[in-house]
Amino acid sequence: MNTDTAICLRCWDWSETSQTVSLLTRSHGIVRGIAKGSKRDNGAFSGGFDPVTRGQIVYRLKSGADLATLTEWQLEHVWWKARGSLEVNKAAIYMVDLVGRMMTSQDPHPVVFDALVEALDRMNQGHDIDWPLLRFSWTLLVESGYRPSLEGPQGLAEVVGFSADTGSIVADTGEIDRVRVRRETIEALQLLAEEQPMSTIKPETLHRANRLLAHYFRHIIGKESSAMRWMWGTIQS
Repeated sequence: MNTDTAICLRCWDWSETSQTVSLLTRSHGIVRGIAKGSKRDNGAFSGGFDPVTRGQIVYRLKSGADLATLTEWQLEHVWWKARGSLEVNKAAIYMVDLVGRMMTSQDPHPVVFDALVEALDRMNQGHDIDWPLLRFSWTLLVESGYRPSLEGPQGLAEVVGFSADTGSIVADTGEIDRVRVRRETIEALQLLAEEQPMSTIKPETLHRANRLLAHYFRHIIGKESSAMRWMWGTIQS
C-alpha cells in the first residue's frame, strides 16, 4: 500500500457508485486508478472525488498495471474560489489539465506539486491570476524538460519571434513557424527565470507572457485542449 498527499486532477464516473480518478501525488507523480464505491456517502472516500481538491490517498498498484486500486481518500482542502469565481475556475482547470498532459505516471515532481498548491492558494486568497499562473507554468515547463531559451540571437529587438519548435527566441521574419512577441514580454520571463522581483511588470505584460507559454504548451502537447480553449480562446498557431 502507498499513502501520499494528492491533488485530484480529473475524475470520471466508472459506474453508479465508483469513479476513475487521475491524481497528482507529491511523492509518486501521476496516479490513475479505480475508486470502487467512492460515490457512497458512508464509504472510505469522503463521498467521492472532485477536481481541484487536495487530500490523502491510499492506493495499491501492482507491478505492470496501468491503473491503481484506490482504497481510501481523506479530503483535506477545497479551493473554494475555484468554484465560486469563473476566472479562477478557468485558471484552475487549465493548470490541472496541463499537469495531466505534461506529467507521466509514477514520475514524481514534488516541485510541480508545490507550485500547483502555491498557485491555487494565491488565487484562492484573491490575488490576480496572471502572476501565480505564470510562475506555475514556468515551473511546469522547466520540470518537464521544456525550459524555453530566452536569449535573442543578437540581443532583443523591440519585437522578436518565438519558435515553439525550438522553444527559443528567433528573428521576427514573419514566417508561419513563429509568433511575434514584444521585448517586454521576454524580459518579464527573464526576470521570472532568474527569480528576480517582478513587482514593476505591468499586468498586461504578465497576461501576454501567459498567452505565449500557452502557445508553447499547445505545441508540446500537440493539440489545443478544451481547457486551453476555455481559458484563452483559440491560441495562435
